[in-house]
Amino acid sequence: MSSPTPPAVTLLTRPGCHLCEAARESVDRVTSALGLGWAEVDVDGDPELARRHAEEIPVLLVDGVPRDFWQIDERRLARLLRERLAG
Repeated sequence: MSSPTPPAVTLLTRPGCHLCEAARESVDRVTSALGLGWAEVDVDGDPELARRHAEEIPVLLVDGVPRDFWQIDERRLARLLRERLAG
């Protein structure tokens, strides 16, 4: 039996976003505790992402699904990732 694929955790940010630093710290704290990596994407480099999430930055995606925006709920993120890891 193979182990589940690790969830893809992505944080959508933009330069000069005052909420993004706190979001980075939250995502890093949770993913590090679970031994997971994560990626950061600057929405200004992707016109479609910038249009879709213009008023919601930062946005947390797990496996491509938006899970939080503006502020990251660390307990909810940890629970979601643990459930995803358990399969």
